[in-house]
Amino acid sequence: MTEPLMRRLAAQGQHLTVAALPWVAPVYRVMESVAQVVELPFHHGGLQWAQRRAWGHRFKGQFDAAYVLPNSFKSALIPFFAGIPQRVGYHGEARWGLLTHRLPNPSQQHRPPMVAFYNALAELTTTVPSPLSQYDADTASTAHPILRVDAKQVASAQAQFGLQPNAYVVFAPGAEFGSAKRWPSEHFAALAGQLPLPVVLLGSAKEADLCQRIAQADAHVTTTSNAQVNQACLNLAGKTDLAQALALISGAAAVVSNDSGLMHVAASLGVPQVAVFGSSSPLHTPPLNARARVLWLKAQPSYQPPLDCAPCFQRECPLGHTRCLHDITPEQVLQQLTQWLIKSAP
Repeated sequence: MTEPLMRRLAAQGQHLTVAALPWVAPVYRVMESVAQVVELPFHHGGLQWAQRRAWGHRFKGQFDAAYVLPNSFKSALIPFFAGIPQRVGYHGEARWGLLTHRLPNPSQQHRPPMVAFYNALAELTTTVPSPLSQYDADTASTAHPILRVDAKQVASAQAQFGLQPNAYVVFAPGAEFGSAKRWPSEHFAALAGQLPLPVVLLGSAKEADLCQRIAQADAHVTTTSNAQVNQACLNLAGKTDLAQALALISGAAAVVSNDSGLMHVAASLGVPQVAVFGSSSPLHTPPLNARARVLWLKAQPSYQPPLDCAPCFQRECPLGHTRCLHDITPEQVLQQLTQWLIKSAP
């Protein structure tokens, strides 16, 4: 979601260095507008004041401006300790002294599209900032994120796992935020059992068990149905690094996912995809991809009773039913996938 901002800053003539945590650094390495990526060895939780001050001192005198994209207090410490003259970001967690140029936090009731949210920071200078409302969905629609993975990296990753180019479908069944964003594992398994191409399951090590349940259920589905399937699911959750996952997604025939980071990766790579939304909203974090199809029952007038509770943006369903996800059927996803798979099936 930050890539259009990077591209915009680079187009203004800025030379970009991104300081990122190791788990996201590979994404910035495949952004053509980013000149250098520095990995920060921090862990989740804790202020880590001394370490951030030390990194700030390492960066002293090297940069003219810093764009602080996370909203946390601690994320603004390194630019502050580095004494970077212009420190740009949202107000976030009470960052009055840490940032020199701030935009107000948007309200929870009127969340802007995330691309527009980040893109607005490019307008902040020494003048009075424009209100965020000027950077609406129209702005986001003309600034789709773009990632490009080298063809040799794609071929290498496919060869490592015995995959043929453009002849498999990637499933990304995880969602770090919580279960209210995860399409049921049994639905993923049922969908896999109806596909003409093998399925590759991608995710973190924490999602390995979830992916294994899908792979095992799919093995049962494909042996008890008439579906013509080339092979069982290949569970690679926790077995790839992010760079390999990027390469495998780039070379896939299609991707099926929840609203997650890998959904946005697929969109940025321009891969045909179906994105399943539940507690979150595609109006806020859509897959910005001309070949993306979104399934969100909230937007379907024919779905009854209406989902007045959606989007709730909760980790777990407050009402305990998660109808917004359970009632999206594998057949509905398959219908959206068909046009892409007809072109790729052997």
